[in-house]
Amino acid sequence: MIIQRKSDLQGGPRDASDPGWRSLRMLTKTHGMGFSLNETWITAGASMTLEYKHHLEACYCISGRGVVTDLATGADHVIEAGTLYALDQNDRHTLRVTGDEDMLLISVFNPALTGDEVHGADGSYSA
Repeated sequence: MIIQRKSDLQGGPRDASDPGWRSLRMLTKTHGMGFSLNETWITAGASMTLEYKHHLEACYCISGRGVVTDLATGADHVIEAGTLYALDQNDRHTLRVTGDEDMLLISVFNPALTGDEVHGADGSYSA
Protein backbone atom coordinates (compact mmCIF):
# COMPACT_ATOMS: atom_id res chain seq x y z
CA MET A 1 0.00 0.00 0.00
CA ILE A 2 1.22 3.49 -0.85
CA ILE A 3 0.26 6.49 1.27
CA GLN A 4 1.22 10.01 0.14
CA ARG A 5 0.53 13.27 1.93
CA LYS A 6 0.62 16.56 0.10
CA SER A 7 2.32 18.20 3.09
CA ASP A 8 5.23 15.73 2.83
CA LEU A 9 5.85 16.54 -0.86
CA GLN A 10 5.63 20.33 -0.81
CA GLY A 11 9.02 21.95 -1.33
CA GLY A 12 10.71 18.65 -2.20
CA PRO A 13 11.99 17.18 -5.47
CA ARG A 14 8.48 16.05 -6.50
CA ASP A 15 7.11 19.60 -6.20
CA ALA A 16 7.76 20.63 -9.82
CA SER A 17 7.05 24.07 -11.24
CA ASP A 18 7.72 26.36 -14.15
CA PRO A 19 6.19 29.70 -15.16
CA GLY A 20 2.40 29.33 -15.09
CA TRP A 21 2.12 26.03 -13.21
CA ARG A 22 3.03 23.98 -10.17
CA SER A 23 2.58 20.21 -9.85
CA LEU A 24 2.87 17.84 -6.91
CA ARG A 25 3.82 14.42 -8.23
CA MET A 26 1.83 12.17 -5.88
CA LEU A 27 2.61 8.87 -7.64
CA THR A 28 5.67 8.50 -9.86
CA LYS A 29 7.50 5.85 -11.84
CA THR A 30 9.27 4.65 -8.68
CA HIS A 31 5.92 3.55 -7.22
CA GLY A 32 5.60 0.88 -9.95
CA MET A 33 1.94 1.55 -10.76
CA GLY A 34 2.51 2.08 -14.50
CA PHE A 35 1.13 5.64 -14.37
CA SER A 36 1.72 8.82 -12.41
CA LEU A 37 -0.86 10.95 -10.60
CA ASN A 38 -0.40 14.66 -10.02
CA GLU A 39 -2.11 17.61 -8.38
CA THR A 40 -1.47 20.50 -10.76
CA TRP A 41 -2.24 24.19 -10.33
CA ILE A 42 -2.34 26.38 -13.45
CA THR A 43 -2.00 30.09 -12.70
CA ALA A 44 -4.90 32.42 -13.51
CA GLY A 45 -4.22 34.04 -16.89
CA ALA A 46 -1.68 31.40 -17.93
CA SER A 47 -1.58 30.08 -21.49
CA MET A 48 0.61 27.09 -22.34
CA THR A 49 1.09 25.23 -25.61
CA LEU A 50 1.99 21.61 -24.90
CA GLU A 51 2.51 18.37 -26.76
CA TYR A 52 3.33 15.27 -24.76
CA LYS A 53 5.11 13.29 -27.48
CA HIS A 54 6.08 10.45 -25.14
CA HIS A 55 3.13 10.38 -22.72
CA LEU A 56 -0.63 10.12 -22.71
CA GLU A 57 -2.36 12.42 -20.22
CA ALA A 58 -5.82 12.72 -18.71
CA CYS A 59 -6.82 15.77 -16.63
CA TYR A 60 -9.82 16.16 -14.35
CA CYS A 61 -10.68 19.72 -13.38
CA ILE A 62 -11.44 20.24 -9.69
CA SER A 63 -11.76 24.04 -9.76
CA GLY A 64 -11.15 27.03 -11.98
CA ARG A 65 -12.13 27.64 -15.57
CA GLY A 66 -10.29 27.57 -18.88
CA VAL A 67 -10.23 26.49 -22.48
CA VAL A 68 -8.22 23.73 -24.11
CA THR A 69 -7.68 24.12 -27.86
CA ASP A 70 -6.90 21.11 -30.05
CA LEU A 71 -4.28 22.61 -32.36
CA ALA A 72 -4.85 19.97 -35.05
CA THR A 73 -8.50 20.92 -35.48
CA GLY A 74 -8.75 24.38 -33.90
CA ALA A 75 -11.61 23.14 -31.69
CA ASP A 76 -11.98 24.92 -28.34
CA HIS A 77 -13.33 23.05 -25.31
CA VAL A 78 -14.40 24.74 -22.09
CA ILE A 79 -12.77 23.20 -19.02
CA GLU A 80 -14.39 23.75 -15.62
CA ALA A 81 -14.99 21.82 -12.42
CA GLY A 82 -16.28 18.35 -13.26
CA THR A 83 -14.72 18.23 -16.76
CA LEU A 84 -12.16 15.66 -17.90
CA TYR A 85 -10.01 16.00 -20.98
CA ALA A 86 -7.71 13.26 -22.23
CA LEU A 87 -4.85 13.67 -24.69
CA ASP A 88 -5.15 10.17 -26.13
CA GLN A 89 -3.31 10.93 -29.39
CA ASN A 90 -0.36 12.91 -27.95
CA ASP A 91 -2.45 15.91 -28.96
CA ARG A 92 -0.71 19.26 -29.40
CA HIS A 93 -2.87 21.70 -27.47
CA THR A 94 -3.07 25.06 -25.77
CA LEU A 95 -4.49 25.33 -22.27
CA ARG A 96 -5.62 28.80 -21.17
CA VAL A 97 -7.00 29.69 -17.76
CA THR A 98 -9.78 32.15 -18.53
CA GLY A 99 -11.20 32.74 -15.07
CA ASP A 100 -9.71 34.96 -12.40
CA GLU A 101 -8.76 32.04 -10.17
CA ASP A 102 -6.11 29.37 -10.59
CA MET A 103 -7.21 26.07 -12.14
CA LEU A 104 -6.73 22.86 -10.13
CA LEU A 105 -6.32 19.67 -12.16
CA ILE A 106 -5.72 16.08 -11.15
CA SER A 107 -3.69 14.55 -13.96
CA VAL A 108 -2.59 11.04 -14.84
CA PHE A 109 0.35 10.28 -17.15
CA ASN A 110 1.21 7.04 -18.93
CA PRO A 111 4.00 6.08 -18.91
CA ALA A 112 4.61 7.36 -15.42
CA LEU A 113 6.60 10.53 -14.81
CA THR A 114 9.76 10.35 -12.74
CA GLY A 115 8.57 13.36 -10.74
CA ASP A 116 10.95 16.21 -11.55
CA GLU A 117 10.04 16.89 -15.21
CA VAL A 118 9.49 20.37 -16.58
CA HIS A 119 8.36 21.18 -20.11
CA GLY A 120 10.98 21.36 -22.84
CA ALA A 121 11.04 24.13 -25.46
CA ASP A 122 8.57 22.11 -27.57
CA GLY A 123 6.09 21.75 -24.68
CA SER A 124 6.83 18.08 -24.01
CA TYR A 125 8.53 15.99 -21.34
CA SER A 126 11.48 13.83 -22.29
CA ALA A 127 10.91 10.11 -22.90
